[in-house]
Amino acid sequence: MYTVYFSEVLYKNSYFYRMESPKISIIISTYNQPDWLQKVLIGYECQTFKNFEVIIADDGSNSETKYIIENFSKTSSYPIKHVWHEDDGFRKTIILNKAIVKATAAYLLFTDGDCIPNIHFVDKHMKLRKDGWFLSGGYFKLPKSISELISKDDIESQRCFDVVWLKSKGLASSFKLNKLTASGFKERFLNFITPTKATWNGMNTSGWKKDVLAVNGFDERMQYGGEDRELGERLFNFGIKAKQIRYSAVCIHLYHERGYVKPEMITKNNEIRKITKNEKVIQTPFGIK
Repeated sequence: MYTVYFSEVLYKNSYFYRMESPKISIIISTYNQPDWLQKVLIGYECQTFKNFEVIIADDGSNSETKYIIENFSKTSSYPIKHVWHEDDGFRKTIILNKAIVKATAAYLLFTDGDCIPNIHFVDKHMKLRKDGWFLSGGYFKLPKSISELISKDDIESQRCFDVVWLKSKGLASSFKLNKLTASGFKERFLNFITPTKATWNGMNTSGWKKDVLAVNGFDERMQYGGEDRELGERLFNFGIKAKQIRYSAVCIHLYHERGYVKPEMITKNNEIRKITKNEKVIQTPFGIK
């Protein structure tokens, strides 16, 4: 069983009060990270592209997460749907499939509840989308100390994406900082030369809903470890191509522990992915339908 919570605010001062259908559905996965999720929702409040809805795919969080969502929805400029099921272990793929069904738009953006988007994040995905393709974006991981000190004002002012500000808070220099500074020719050049293969990455990926439905969504047998990439591999088998935009559409990834990771999960998922690749599987029989 799963439950869907709809915010009931009319958004009288918002873009969506004009009842325009969303052009993109943003699906955010979460599990018991209410403080991180609130920061992420603030990030979407700041977007330059406004015509979207947010669907929170909640893998069994407690009531604190529900409270954060309901409270935020009272003043949010965009509509929020909360799709939730009871906590019964790592069942992210199941709740993501439920969220996909609830998505209104023809185009979907998948990310996590610990990834704060910069102000052009949604706009980049919308401008770069193309029929027959999905987009593979980038993320920049932050340490725990900086993740905790980021405030609402830091997000609204975009200081949390500023390299100078981050370094002043103790962040070490690295080539990966280019993800936060690249634009124009540099952005396109780094996307082109990066050795990282464009894959379906759950933290920052977008694609057409019709394509996701064509491969029957996520394989619900899969737990943590490659569950996102397996969907992308079936899309490849279906004939869909992937475009690398890791220096174009960037989010900052807040720190968190991964105590739910177990070796047997990885082993099981690798076996499923091996079959997907070797047998050129397109539709999983363990998906949305």
